[in-house]
Amino acid sequence: MADTKQADTKVERKAAKLAKQIRAFSKKHGGAEGQLAYIGQMGTRIVLVGEDGGWGDLVAPTLPVAQQAAEKAGLTLHDEFDGEFAAKVVTGPYEWTRMAGIQIGGPSNG
Repeated sequence: MADTKQADTKVERKAAKLAKQIRAFSKKHGGAEGQLAYIGQMGTRIVLVGEDGGWGDLVAPTLPVAQQAAEKAGLTLHDEFDGEFAAKVVTGPYEWTRMAGIQIGGPSNG
Protein backbone atom coordinates (compact mmCIF):
# COMPACT_ATOMS: atom_id res chain seq x y z
CA MET A 1 0.00 0.00 0.00
CA ALA A 2 2.83 2.39 0.82
CA ASP A 3 4.36 1.80 -2.62
CA THR A 4 1.09 2.78 -4.31
CA LYS A 5 0.80 5.93 -2.22
CA GLN A 6 4.42 6.82 -2.96
CA ALA A 7 3.88 6.26 -6.70
CA ASP A 8 0.73 8.42 -6.62
CA THR A 9 2.67 11.20 -4.87
CA LYS A 10 5.43 11.01 -7.49
CA VAL A 11 2.87 11.21 -10.32
CA GLU A 12 1.15 14.16 -8.63
CA ARG A 13 4.46 16.03 -8.22
CA LYS A 14 5.46 15.44 -11.86
CA ALA A 15 2.04 16.57 -13.12
CA ALA A 16 2.21 19.69 -10.91
CA LYS A 17 5.69 20.55 -12.22
CA LEU A 18 4.57 20.15 -15.84
CA ALA A 19 1.41 22.19 -15.16
CA LYS A 20 3.57 25.01 -13.77
CA GLN A 21 5.69 24.94 -16.94
CA ILE A 22 2.57 24.94 -19.13
CA ARG A 23 1.15 27.95 -17.25
CA ALA A 24 4.47 29.81 -17.61
CA PHE A 25 4.48 29.13 -21.38
CA SER A 26 0.87 30.25 -21.63
CA LYS A 27 1.56 33.46 -19.72
CA LYS A 28 4.58 34.26 -21.91
CA HIS A 29 2.66 33.66 -25.15
CA GLY A 30 -0.70 35.27 -24.38
CA GLY A 31 -2.46 31.94 -23.81
CA ALA A 32 -1.87 28.48 -25.18
CA GLU A 33 -3.49 25.35 -26.55
CA GLY A 34 -2.00 21.89 -26.78
CA GLN A 35 -2.01 18.39 -28.15
CA LEU A 36 -0.78 15.16 -26.58
CA ALA A 37 1.32 12.81 -28.71
CA TYR A 38 2.49 9.36 -27.61
CA ILE A 39 6.22 8.98 -28.28
CA GLY A 40 6.76 5.39 -27.22
CA GLN A 41 8.73 4.39 -24.15
CA MET A 42 9.84 7.99 -23.67
CA GLY A 43 6.28 8.94 -22.73
CA THR A 44 3.90 11.54 -24.07
CA ARG A 45 4.83 14.83 -25.70
CA ILE A 46 2.76 17.86 -24.70
CA VAL A 47 2.89 20.12 -27.75
CA LEU A 48 2.15 23.75 -26.85
CA VAL A 49 1.12 26.51 -29.24
CA GLY A 50 0.82 30.05 -27.93
CA GLU A 51 -1.68 32.63 -29.08
CA ASP A 52 1.26 34.59 -30.51
CA GLY A 53 2.35 31.62 -32.64
CA GLY A 54 5.20 30.61 -30.36
CA TRP A 55 5.49 26.90 -29.76
CA GLY A 56 7.28 24.37 -27.67
CA ASP A 57 6.89 21.03 -26.04
CA LEU A 58 7.32 19.13 -22.82
CA VAL A 59 7.59 15.39 -22.23
CA ALA A 60 5.58 13.58 -19.58
CA PRO A 61 6.53 10.03 -18.57
CA THR A 62 3.01 8.72 -19.29
CA LEU A 63 -0.25 9.76 -20.94
CA PRO A 64 -2.10 10.00 -17.59
CA VAL A 65 0.58 12.38 -16.23
CA ALA A 66 0.33 14.51 -19.39
CA GLN A 67 -3.47 14.60 -19.13
CA GLN A 68 -3.33 15.51 -15.45
CA ALA A 69 -0.80 18.29 -16.11
CA ALA A 70 -2.89 19.73 -18.95
CA GLU A 71 -6.00 19.66 -16.77
CA LYS A 72 -4.22 21.32 -13.83
CA ALA A 73 -2.92 24.05 -16.15
CA GLY A 74 -6.33 24.61 -17.78
CA LEU A 75 -4.85 23.79 -21.19
CA THR A 76 -7.30 23.33 -24.06
CA LEU A 77 -6.34 20.11 -25.84
CA HIS A 78 -6.81 19.20 -29.49
CA ASP A 79 -7.13 15.60 -30.68
CA GLU A 80 -4.93 16.23 -33.72
CA PHE A 81 -2.19 18.66 -34.68
CA ASP A 82 -3.83 19.93 -37.84
CA GLY A 83 -6.14 22.55 -39.32
CA GLU A 84 -6.55 25.87 -37.57
CA PHE A 85 -4.54 24.68 -34.57
CA ALA A 86 -1.44 23.83 -36.64
CA ALA A 87 -1.87 27.04 -38.66
CA LYS A 88 -1.30 29.09 -35.47
CA VAL A 89 2.37 28.02 -35.34
CA VAL A 90 4.77 30.73 -36.47
CA THR A 91 8.13 29.57 -37.76
CA GLY A 92 11.15 31.67 -38.54
CA PRO A 93 14.49 31.29 -40.30
CA TYR A 94 15.91 29.12 -37.52
CA GLU A 95 13.18 26.50 -37.83
CA TRP A 96 13.32 26.45 -41.63
CA THR A 97 17.09 26.07 -41.60
CA ARG A 98 16.88 23.29 -39.02
CA MET A 99 14.14 21.48 -40.91
CA ALA A 100 16.11 21.75 -44.16
CA GLY A 101 19.25 20.57 -42.42
CA ILE A 102 17.51 17.55 -40.97
CA GLN A 103 15.45 16.66 -44.02
CA ILE A 104 17.72 17.23 -46.99
CA GLY A 105 21.24 17.64 -45.66
CA GLY A 106 21.05 21.44 -45.52
CA PRO A 107 23.08 23.64 -43.22
CA SER A 108 22.92 22.98 -39.52
CA ASN A 109 22.49 25.63 -36.86
CA GLY A 110 24.99 24.24 -34.47
